[in-house]
Amino acid sequence: MSAKSKKFVLLVTVMVTILSMMTACAAPATEAPATQAPAGEAFTIGISNPFISSEYRTQMIDELIQVNKEYMDQGITSELVIESADTDVAGQIQQLQNLMAKNVDAILVNPGDVSGLNATLEEAVGKGIIVISVDQELNVPKVYNVGIDQKEWAKTSAKWLADKLGGEGEIVQIEGFPGHPANVARMEGVAEVLADYPGITVLATDTGKWDEATGQQVMSNFLSAYPNLNGYWTQDGMAIGALQAVMAANPAEWPQGVGEGRCQYLKLWQEALALNPDFDSIAVANHPGVSPTGLRIAVNMLQGKEVDTSKLGGANGLSFVLPLAAVITSENLEEGLAMCEGQPDAYLLDDILTDEEVVSTYFK
Repeated sequence: MSAKSKKFVLLVTVMVTILSMMTACAAPATEAPATQAPAGEAFTIGISNPFISSEYRTQMIDELIQVNKEYMDQGITSELVIESADTDVAGQIQQLQNLMAKNVDAILVNPGDVSGLNATLEEAVGKGIIVISVDQELNVPKVYNVGIDQKEWAKTSAKWLADKLGGEGEIVQIEGFPGHPANVARMEGVAEVLADYPGITVLATDTGKWDEATGQQVMSNFLSAYPNLNGYWTQDGMAIGALQAVMAANPAEWPQGVGEGRCQYLKLWQEALALNPDFDSIAVANHPGVSPTGLRIAVNMLQGKEVDTSKLGGANGLSFVLPLAAVITSENLEEGLAMCEGQPDAYLLDDILTDEEVVSTYFK
């Protein structure tokens, strides 16, 4: 064999060896995808809460953590980033900026102002973040809302009070924080109802700051200033303080009053009846479960499910309006107390939609 031929055979042998080695090395890479599905990326959810001095917000945060854990256990979410502190509009804007800096995929925001957050929320939407206002409705382009209809919620108890008084009498109002979206909607609702009852006079309105002790002090002041008061309208934890003030003063004629769907209030109502069987009340649940339900909605949106917009309402047609968890009157007070069995006094009558309920109700 010539030298030229030997070189040719050697070259062919080397090429065959290299080709065999490449084939052997490549085999595992082509087999791996057939036995291992690609891992999906888990979502990060943020919550901005500017008011912590209420049992409602405590229950809300606890339930958000519980529902997010369900998703974490399934590998759907990785973290719930919580920005929660008593703060003003500027402070909540900073909360939202912090969440954006952490590259969250969705933001749940319980807004502390009806319009002060708008520009920041639009900035978040512009970054591709799903933004959902929970508990309180905002009218911001591309920002969804999840909660009860706060105006209708207030109208339910306001109409009860007006009818209980027979459309005649003098009342006072104890509101939450002026300027908060829910409080604005609620007070508008009460005003709409009372406009149909010209025989009812509102003697005064003051803020109880959504605080039990403050509500009690405000009501005590009202009872001193207006000893012949016929009724009072209030909301949330302030209702407990208001009834405590009435029970402490024990006037000759008790004003009829609006309560709240909290176990502590229902038990206090029962105690009040032992002192004065003529006292009556109503407790319309403003349930914290709207926020974890909002978390479920956000996760399903992040998973690419299509929202059925025909099921939405609200000011900008982007509101998931949830049904009330409960309406308690004297006729079903025992039923309400039964709902409190095994629950702490601070527990608010609640309802959190399941994942299946969310999908079947609001998605195509």
